[in-house]
Amino acid sequence: MKMNPYKMELENISKTYPSGDGTLVQALGPIDLRIPNHRFVSIVGPSGCGKSTLFNIISGLLDNTEGAIYVNGSRVDGLTGITGYMLQKDLLLPWRTILDNVILGLEIQGTSKREAKAKALPLLHKYGLKGFEDHYPAQLSGGMRQRAALLRTILYDRDVILLDEPFGALDAQTRAMMQEWLLDLWDDFQKTILFVTHDMEEAIYLSDEVYIMTSRPGTIKRHLLIDLPRPRKPQIITSPEFTQLKEEALRTLSEETLKAYQQEAAG
Repeated sequence: MKMNPYKMELENISKTYPSGDGTLVQALGPIDLRIPNHRFVSIVGPSGCGKSTLFNIISGLLDNTEGAIYVNGSRVDGLTGITGYMLQKDLLLPWRTILDNVILGLEIQGTSKREAKAKALPLLHKYGLKGFEDHYPAQLSGGMRQRAALLRTILYDRDVILLDEPFGALDAQTRAMMQEWLLDLWDDFQKTILFVTHDMEEAIYLSDEVYIMTSRPGTIKRHLLIDLPRPRKPQIITSPEFTQLKEEALRTLSEETLKAYQQEAAG
């Protein structure tokens, strides 16, 4: 066992794929991250830089070509079920009620349906889904479906949760509400969250740290510590400190987005 003070460590993670002519193409890395316990960490980068590939590797759905991943000091790369993982689409099962969707992870772990419901119901009531337990996904708004999907991920009860653009498809007002809701959930459950977003303002507002990735093959170009007070309130986005962080981050991201366009144009 590797002893260290971090909840998660990524050491020299990279991914290569064979191309059509038999050569290897580097899609990602090397990536090095060290994330303490109960941190909210956002990852931002140009389209195609490998953010989702990185999450698939961390979750064990995709093998890394090189490197190692540690959670709580134990090496876990290649293992599934170590982290919670939620994509942009809520992926709720349309034939199951909201309550039955929320308890799905618990059932997979072997918890009886009765016990799982007893555990989940108070959370639905506390986090804005009271009265919708017996509704089906098609009867709920996008924001409410995302709440259900996030609660399902939380109830899976893993220390590290990966959220891949969970609010990307929501309108601005719903997105702002969900950001506040997520911060409350994160604080209540003391999880470590890795959050992918294309929205720099969202990344800075939510996070303790922001990593900005380069164009493909994605590596870490910049690491920003977000030294803003918590609890965060929406008014903070107009503060000089927030504005300065956002301008610095956007300059870095713009440089890499331009490189990504140039790579795409060059074929």
